[in-house]
Amino acid sequence: MTTSTFTFHAADESDTERLGRALAEALPHGVVALDGMLGAGKTRLVQAVASAAGVDRRDVVSPTFVLVHEYHGSRPIYHLDCYRIRDDDEFLDLGADEYFREPNLVLIEWAQRVIRCLPDDRIEIAIDVLPGTERSFAITATGPTSAAAVERLRTAIQ
Repeated sequence: MTTSTFTFHAADESDTERLGRALAEALPHGVVALDGMLGAGKTRLVQAVASAAGVDRRDVVSPTFVLVHEYHGSRPIYHLDCYRIRDDDEFLDLGADEYFREPNLVLIEWAQRVIRCLPDDRIEIAIDVLPGTERSFAITATGPTSAAAVERLRTAIQ
């Protein structure tokens, strides 16, 4: 398995915005698995990615109660939230895995709940809340395509 890992430190939301813009540029399509406690910044990062793709950030809200939001900017973006998903079977019964079959950009909040259902080649981002407005983003690629994207991302934001 090809992996690539690095940590990005965000002092504030403007750094999260910068990370989101760079991620949108580095990964034209693929799956991004997002994890972190409530309020960590998962939706905020998705807003930044979608905004970089031409979507009004005010249209990007957490899809906790509807499972998925679809945004159309320069490319389709699918924003899933697995907070209320009980298990892998429920995720698969909802047909969520169908979003992985096309060259879409799919961002999934609470992804650890369904990690076994996700493509082997993906980017995983674990967000830790630090004092004040700071956040730590542990970014890991789990396959060759995502590893190349993570290297482009690392170069773009450092």
